[in-house]
Amino acid sequence: MGRKPTIDRDELARLVTEGRSVQELAAHFGVSVSGVLQAKRAAGLAKPMLDHSAALPWKLARAHAQSGPATNLRNLSAAAQGKPPASDRLNTALRWAQRLVEEGLDVRYDPGEGFSEVPAPPAGSHVATVLAAARKALETS
Repeated sequence: MGRKPTIDRDELARLVTEGRSVQELAAHFGVSVSGVLQAKRAAGLAKPMLDHSAALPWKLARAHAQSGPATNLRNLSAAAQGKPPASDRLNTALRWAQRLVEEGLDVRYDPGEGFSEVPAPPAGSHVATVLAAARKALETS
């Protein structure tokens, strides 16, 4: 049995700065893609993940994770966290949310049925809150 391949952190940092892909790094170091991702996290080179739990407070069924409402809420959440998606995706999410707010609607999620549009509660709509956070972040950037 051979020696387990190791990843030199300095060399990893240099190659990441050069823009090498994870697949290229895995081939270079003779490890799996998972091994490279683990090494990047350990070396502090991984991009921090965005937290969409405020925008998507539900446990989504796999079938609904990529639906229009889920995608729009994630895109608004990314914008609110200072990492807006591509402009076409952002504009789609902004138009969708603005339409719901103007029509006095909100989204409801049911694991069996998916997302549906419902009248916004008097206390305020979830979509309006997510939209306001995204707009605030976009104005300051």
